[in-house]
This record gives sequence, C-alpha cells and structure tokens, in this order.
Amino acid sequence: MMTQETIGAVVLAAGQSKRMGRPKMLLPWGEKTVIEQVVSTLLESSISPIVVVTGGFADEVAKALSPYPVRLARNPDFETTEMLQSLLIGLRTLPVEAEACLVVLGDQPQIKAEVVRLVVEQYRQTRSKLIVPSYQMRRGHPWLLAREYRAELAGLSRDESLRIFLNRHAADIHYLTVDTPTILADLDTPEDYQRDRPKVD
Repeated sequence: MMTQETIGAVVLAAGQSKRMGRPKMLLPWGEKTVIEQVVSTLLESSISPIVVVTGGFADEVAKALSPYPVRLARNPDFETTEMLQSLLIGLRTLPVEAEACLVVLGDQPQIKAEVVRLVVEQYRQTRSKLIVPSYQMRRGHPWLLAREYRAELAGLSRDESLRIFLNRHAADIHYLTVDTPTILADLDTPEDYQRDRPKVD
C-alpha cells in the first residue's frame, strides 16, 4: 500500500550511446552492468517504486534488469526527443500516489547511496518541492521533484528542457551541498568509462 511519503525514482536510460560507441547501460561495472549498479544503489537506499525508461537497446536492458523489482517504460521516440520526454513517460508510469520522485541518470553508476538518502531526508525534513544536490556550486543528480510539478512538466513544449524548467524555478530549489563529485559524473565516452570504472584485480 502506498504511504504519504512514498518516494519513487525515474531512471533515464533511453539514450543511444552514440559517443560511447556501444550500449553504455550494459557495460560491466564491477560484478554488475552500469544500469544494474544504478538500480542497486536506489534499492539500497530504500527507493520504491523505480521506473526505468528505455529507448535504444530496450530488450537488452530489460533482460539485464529482469532480476530487479523495477517497472520498465519505453520512449518510442528516443531517437528524436530529449530527457524531458523520457521523464514524462516515467512520471506517467509512476503511481499517482507517489508524493515525489528522484530524477536519476541511467549512465551514472557512480552515485552513492548516502547521497540518495540525504536528498530524501532533506525532502522529508523541509518539504521543499525541488531538491538538487550541489558540489562546488554545480548542480547534479539525482534531484528530487515533488508531485505538484507533474502537470507543469507535461505542459512543456518539445523544444524546452529540464534545464529550462529548473532555471524557471531557481527560487524554489533547495540545494543540498555534498562533498562528492560523483553527483556530476556520468559516462558519455570510452575515456569516461575507462577512467571511472571499478578496477578488477
């Protein structure tokens, strides 16, 4: 049963991995794949429900996540749309009772469970509708979005972006300063992957 404080997550994993040259969600990350590590961190942080929005390589990502209690949704227009459209699909898949959700990058296996928990704790303490982690004055992921913004996001045009949305609500953002740059890190290129991936002995 849903509780008033149910906080879910939308994991944006619909990219085409053009700069990586191969499906980055499926790259090895320790004993898991990249997308498995992201989901595992959310589960470790007691986040539920989790919606993973796929696009390219949807079948392969679904197979990798088959052991995990996640909901899958696919962005059919992933080749021509941006993150906003994937987020909207994810929000529509979340139960309406979910009071807030984390916006999570599927190519950010470096995220730490303690940061996820801190963002959620800040929401429960402050009831701020937008909570964004910040490292050295730069905002990162995962950030938290209250249910009240769903209708506004759904009304944005396709040429608008999540950055525009956040800038529009700059005065509403509660920044959570953290001491780890992992909130800024994602995997775009082979160089990113080789630099950041867990080293196997």
